[in-house]
Formats: sequence, structure tokens, C-alpha cells
Amino acid sequence: MAQVDTAVEMLRERLISGALMPGERLGEAELAIELKMSRTPVREALRLLSAEGLVQIHTNRGARVAVWSEDELDAVFEIRLRLEGFAARRAAEKATVEQADRLQEIATQIAFHARPGVERNIAEVARYNSQFHLEILDIAGSQALASAVSGVIFLAVLSKTHESFDDAAFQRSVNHHFEIVEAIRAGQGSWAENTMRSHMLSARTSLLAANAGTPVTESEA
Repeated sequence: MAQVDTAVEMLRERLISGALMPGERLGEAELAIELKMSRTPVREALRLLSAEGLVQIHTNRGARVAVWSEDELDAVFEIRLRLEGFAARRAAEKATVEQADRLQEIATQIAFHARPGVERNIAEVARYNSQFHLEILDIAGSQALASAVSGVIFLAVLSKTHESFDDAAFQRSVNHHFEIVEAIRAGQGSWAENTMRSHMLSARTSLLAANAGTPVTESEA
């Protein structure tokens, strides 16, 4: 089981970072050689990642990196803004000072890696952004809620979203994170929920516009 967990972790990181592109074939034999393990744990890892929505497995065609249509992405964000808005509300009702401080640290890392110019590191933004959302789910304290969010593959969508951001969208996202922390620290559930929903809507606008080949300007999002 340890090898399966290792394979899942290594492949998930590559999928989230964009190192493996949408539609790319995921051959068991090649991955087994690359990961230095047998095909059995790789096969099981691909099955588990398929359950997360990161991988699509087709009969007689094998596994490929998941590809999402515009309609599917729109539905994912609609579900996310409802579920994660509720999670932010619960987090505001439950968070300790230490948990709020941890969210502040993560938001600061996102801001650091999202700064404009050649120093921007989208992979690190995606990694810390995922941590931020996972931390809120953890604070919310509901396994059912965490499982539901995982079921709409927010990790997969997040990395693709950041690639579609312009400078204004990055700054909005950074500001949202800090405002969500402020709302949670203040114990204001409605404020936290509404800001999280705005955060989701802004990200959805950027991603869908990019998929349509339309650049997003500050006035559009």
C-alpha cells in the first residue's frame, strides 16, 4: 500500500503542476519505469486519481490526463462556490487564533509567489492555494463537506485557473485570500462565505474566458 500512496502523491503533484498536460497518455509501463516501481501500484494509483477527477480511464484506450469541457468546468465552479462558501462560513465559526494565523501565513506565501513579473511562480501559487483551501475545509470540521469538495476536483481546476490569470486577476485572488482570513479571524461567517463566493466567481470568469480564447481584463471579472 505504501507504494500506491507514493505513486498517487507523485502523480498528483505532476498533474496539479501542469507537468502532465490535459489529454496526455498515462502508460502504466512507462510510469512504472519512471517511478521505479511495478505496474500494479501504478495501476491502482491511476484508479484512485481517476476517482479524484484528475485522470480519465477509457476501456481499451488506457488512462489519460483528464480533459474538461467548458460546461463541465462551469458546473465544477458552481458546485465549488456553494460548498467552499459554506466551508468558509463554518471555518469562521470554529477557527482558533492559531488556525487563523496559519491561514495568514499561507495567504502571505500566495501573495509572494503571485507577485508580477519574472519572479511569479505559478506552480507555487497553485500549491499554496491548494493548502489554503484544504486548511479551510479542515477548520470547517466536516468530513462529508471535505469529501464533497474533493469530488469536484478543485485541485485539478486550480492549477489550470492560475495559468489563465492576468496581473489584475492575480491581485484580486491575493486580496480575496487576505480578506477571507480577516473574516474568519473576526468570526464573521457571512463575510467569509460571501468573499469565498466572490473568489470562486472571479476564478471561474478567468478560466472560462481563457478557454474561449478571450483575454480577461480587470473590468470583466
